Amino acid sequence: MLPLFYVDNFHVEPITAGLLAGIYPVINLIARPAGGWLSDKIGRKITLIIATAGVSITFLGLGQFTTDWPLWLFVTGTIIGGLFSQSGSGAVFAMVPLIQRRMTGQIAGMTGAFGNIGGVLFLIVLSIVAPSTFFLAIGATGLLIFILITLVLKEPKGQIAEIMPDGTVHMIDISKQNPN
Repeated sequence: MLPLFYVDNFHVEPITAGLLAGIYPVINLIARPAGGWLSDKIGRKITLIIATAGVSITFLGLGQFTTDWPLWLFVTGTIIGGLFSQSGSGAVFAMVPLIQRRMTGQIAGMTGAFGNIGGVLFLIVLSIVAPSTFFLAIGATGLLIFILITLVLKEPKGQIAEIMPDGTVHMIDISKQNPN
């Protein structure tokens, strides 16, 4: 979506548009692990609150786009939005082993699959509305998720029990680590 957006709205060459849009997935290499690391350090709920607030603010801002905006400002906005959204993904995946440790692979697979469903739904929205409305839809969805996380998500504390194959019970500490 981004390369076509850059070509249509900023009239850049397709190769330049592709390179600029390519920044977004590269951010994933840094931001997703950073979100997981941060959630281990300060807590999953607070990391997700920060990430969804950042997504909401950034994409609601990008929804105000006009053709008068300079290209660098829009690219900066997508980079900031990418940092927040990808770090939020890392924080979500950091929660996966806390659900049921012996099923981590299955739950991680389902988490990734539902993330892909969300991506497809947003592409459907993009095919129906103007790009500025699309960015507003992402921001509004982020705001809704922010509210749900704030009100509903409980930060796991203490320990969880894992039943080993031999029937013994192993207690696993899940509280956030000391920031030493």
